[in-house]
Amino acid sequence: MEQQQQQQQPRQGDLSWRLSSHPVTLLGFLGFRISSLLVYLFGGLFVKDNFVLIFILTILLLAADFYYLKNIAGRRLVGLRWWNEVDPASGSSTWVFESAPPHAASANKTDSRFFWLALYVQPVLWAGLGVLYILSPKWLSIVVIALILTITNTVAFSRCDKFSQATDLASSVGYSGGLARNIAGGLFSRLFTRS
Repeated sequence: MEQQQQQQQPRQGDLSWRLSSHPVTLLGFLGFRISSLLVYLFGGLFVKDNFVLIFILTILLLAADFYYLKNIAGRRLVGLRWWNEVDPASGSSTWVFESAPPHAASANKTDSRFFWLALYVQPVLWAGLGVLYILSPKWLSIVVIALILTITNTVAFSRCDKFSQATDLASSVGYSGGLARNIAGGLFSRLFTRS
């Protein structure tokens, strides 16, 4: 009996929003991710033959999702942020990646699973809708915009995560190398200071 209760209790890493460290951020993130798809798919049921209204609502929700994911959800749920800087003199652009310091509180596994799952699933869903609406150019235009925004965030956060892992590795190697250098330097200086 007790074993059944333990199995029913959600564990860290399960897909249950109640286990989130930031439930409001997580629900907002999922709400934006889902709402643009719902308006695109079911907007015609509520607004008869008004493509322009559905287009505007879907694009606004996609823009809000892009902003919220890029600036709020990514930072709070997995400790990652990215942005693009343009050099005014040369016009060249560079992507800048930011991650929470490794010594900061570790990311919640549930938040991380929700984040990465929603990040990778949404472009796939939009691509599927693109295949369905390939013969309808006006509806396909929304899908193309959605794919551009969702794939941009997906690529940027994937690169940011790889950058973060590389930085963590480099800092740990650098720290341990600094420690070894300090010990060796201390021993070396003791050899020459003792007369």
